[in-house]
Amino acid sequence: MQYHEANNFIWVGIFRKIIGARFYFKGFEAENGPLESFNTPLFRSARDSDGHGTHTASTIAGSVVANVSLFGMARGTARGGAPSARLAIYKACWFEMCSDADILSAMDDSISDGVDILSLSLGPTTPQPVYFQNAISIGAFHAFRRGILVSASAGNSAFPGTAINVAPWILTVAASTVDREFNSNIYLGNSKVLKGFSLNPIKMETSYGLIAGSSAAAPGVTAKNASFCKNNTLDPTLVKGKIVVCTTETFLDNRGEKSIFLRQAGAVGMILVDPPVKDVGFQFVIPGTLISQEEAEELQAYMITEKNPVGIIFPTTTVLNTKPAPEVAVFSSMGPNVITPEIIKPDITGPGVNILAAWSPVATTATAERSVNYNIVSGTSMSCPHVSAVAAILKSYQPSWSPAAIKSAIMTTAMILDNAQHTIGRDPNGTPTTPFDYGSGHINPTAALNPGLIYDFNSHDIINFLCNTGASPAQLKNLTGELVNCENPPIASYDFNYPSIGVANMNGSLSVYRTVTYYGKDPTIYVASIDQPTGVKVKVTPANLRFTKTGEKMSFSVAFIPFKNSNGSFVFGALTWSNGIHRVRSPIGLNVVSV
Repeated sequence: MQYHEANNFIWVGIFRKIIGARFYFKGFEAENGPLESFNTPLFRSARDSDGHGTHTASTIAGSVVANVSLFGMARGTARGGAPSARLAIYKACWFEMCSDADILSAMDDSISDGVDILSLSLGPTTPQPVYFQNAISIGAFHAFRRGILVSASAGNSAFPGTAINVAPWILTVAASTVDREFNSNIYLGNSKVLKGFSLNPIKMETSYGLIAGSSAAAPGVTAKNASFCKNNTLDPTLVKGKIVVCTTETFLDNRGEKSIFLRQAGAVGMILVDPPVKDVGFQFVIPGTLISQEEAEELQAYMITEKNPVGIIFPTTTVLNTKPAPEVAVFSSMGPNVITPEIIKPDITGPGVNILAAWSPVATTATAERSVNYNIVSGTSMSCPHVSAVAAILKSYQPSWSPAAIKSAIMTTAMILDNAQHTIGRDPNGTPTTPFDYGSGHINPTAALNPGLIYDFNSHDIINFLCNTGASPAQLKNLTGELVNCENPPIASYDFNYPSIGVANMNGSLSVYRTVTYYGKDPTIYVASIDQPTGVKVKVTPANLRFTKTGEKMSFSVAFIPFKNSNGSFVFGALTWSNGIHRVRSPIGLNVVSV
């Protein structure tokens, strides 16, 4: 099976630091041949050769280190989310490929080692196969049964229905921005300044001529194809000593590679018109920067009217306290969950854009060919360890809590407003979002420590859920390792005690049921409030929950009375329980087929 994003996963424990590392290659070599046949630098050991594992590990539990940066960018004090935690590393992938056998071996070892949290910055190629044929889903289920929370990346495929690691027993993490920008601006010969974005430490000493890639096509290449600045598409005699203006052909273009081809052709700089990903920090082998459509139009106007247009790309400056933030990252994979859409995925979002963390010094920085101890990269691989760190802290505060309880605490306390007090949008233009973008919201570590109420569930509840979705005895045995008999009749899938509420095919009115557990010191009353989904009336019974002691459980029903079809799409709302101190929020997603 094809996997992407990572070469390792990480166990988080409490109280000490690195306690060991393992590596796995037998499955990979059985499927792909010897590691050395790939002619790529590697260590046949647990040592990190590409930086990814070092970055994710230090994000979770790196010690406090003052005055770190990437060539002066993002300078400050670095620390992991849980700097007192200890780590064990399980390297199960090579060259961005993984074997199911190696993944399952690694997860099995981690469970036997007595882990507390598993952080997986990797996942299957979208679309994800069913839970019963996916190594991560199977391994995570066994971890869940042993009381281990599995936190995993949602993926970087950007589009609806591409979220991965979507099993309900996995905490699925999307990526969002932070309140920081990296500006590499362009100074034009007419004294105007265009705002650019990149991780560019290279200083230009003087201005250079500007030329559009479309105006520098190699013989036999169309102007359109030349504009993408790909290999052998540009005429070296036209771009030599120039800053070349390029565009992207698709969202998946290798942007760093363009700078390599430009350098080979003799260019000295690159301006990339790339509005969708302008806020994602890219590194280049020559001075380069990304600009928005508005800036591109101003640049084009200057280049048309000026006989000899010139410009200079300035090194990156770090800008703090930007607004709005957070925004869901442009690349972050979206729901709905294509396997069981009644489980809203992703579950949560966390910082995953332009994250500074430790880097293996034997690995170069993307395409920039420089050895560093710290690097800035983006992806749900980066957001996942942020959330894993919070889970580790919760486990240390509440060692008796189940994986589902920790998951509930993280989800129900999440934030849905940005620092401008608007609903979190999607980068780069604040496009409206839904829980299919951010799940329950952006992680709020402090609130998660004291959630008030918990939605708990166990492996028996998961089996009941899967039975209702049509799982066969053979599939259940593949997941659990044992023969399982389904209840008859099975419990409705929408009654699975998940911290969010989803109904994938709603035909008329129905009620869903949930049970919450109180964690607090004094007697209290929680009152329900509803953000009504479009076209649906919602009623909660009882509307007040009275608790007298910690650990007490109470159940309630949520009645949905639709009066308008949702035309094949989900409509969203939320249920919030509040006692004046805590707000326990659950997103609601409904696909109303008929009223």
